[in-house]
Amino acid sequence: MSDQIDVLLYGLGAIGSFYAFILSRSDHVRLTVVARSNYDAVSANGITIDSENHGQHTFHPHRVVKSPAEAPKMDYIVCAHKAIDQDGVAAQLQPVVDDTRSAIVIIQNGVGNEEPFRKRFPQCSILTCVTWVGATQTRPGIVKHTKSEDMQIGLFPNSQVDEKVERQRLERFAGLLQHGQTRFQVLEDMQRQRWEKVVWNAAWNSLTTLTMVDTQTWLHSSEDATPFTRQVMREVINIGRGCGVPLTEDLIDQLMGKINAMPGIGSSMQTDCKNGRPMEIDVILGFPVRKSRELGISAPFLEALYVILRAIDGRLKAAL
Repeated sequence: MSDQIDVLLYGLGAIGSFYAFILSRSDHVRLTVVARSNYDAVSANGITIDSENHGQHTFHPHRVVKSPAEAPKMDYIVCAHKAIDQDGVAAQLQPVVDDTRSAIVIIQNGVGNEEPFRKRFPQCSILTCVTWVGATQTRPGIVKHTKSEDMQIGLFPNSQVDEKVERQRLERFAGLLQHGQTRFQVLEDMQRQRWEKVVWNAAWNSLTTLTMVDTQTWLHSSEDATPFTRQVMREVINIGRGCGVPLTEDLIDQLMGKINAMPGIGSSMQTDCKNGRPMEIDVILGFPVRKSRELGISAPFLEALYVILRAIDGRLKAAL
């Protein structure tokens, strides 16, 4: 392999910008970023990260483009976009994918995220990630990062790619993360990690969006709020189990303990709703609901949240 590693980052919001910074710390990386609303700012001034963990840095990607069609073939295609239209994004990425060398890295919330990429690029490796990074893009190209920083990464196995090659691609990318001095763990069972996070997101993204209050305000709104939240989490756990993911109900206590140790927070879905943007409903709620119907698993609370949020999302999309 060449020492030069071509990386494209698609989805230059707060999380994408943070990982663009991490990847840019390696001299071996030739980084291309796909920027849309922040294209002018990033082209002119680069990306500035103000991080409680890493300090303040401004860096300039090797190439800033508006579309993947403007970029050459890549070794790694990092998808950090909102999981709104996975099929459409996979189609857009076609020009940068080389079936013989490309790996697709998915850094998104939700479950079922990998399927559209596997369908379109059956010969490619897929590295799937769960991230817990607290970051906000305060202005185009300006990102504020808190101390919250962790990632789990692993393979979404592909029987059409030699296992040794898959491992090499995973290890090479993990090396870039290590060089970038970010916190991460390489795991074998990433679907468990994805489902555990979707138990969290299905509850908090939905409830903060529908109520437009923070998590602590919701939990103290009535004596029914906590049992309601726990039931949503329980339904997602039951569906995950039905899909063969080894989740336990202890997870509910863990997640409730975690939220109760935090000040009231909103969610990315709540922020999208407030700003009139489409929301990540399908990968957080839609996929689990479809699986519950396929498997005959009762999930009335989750279904209700999904149906109502779809109506709100439809209104937001119609207003664009």
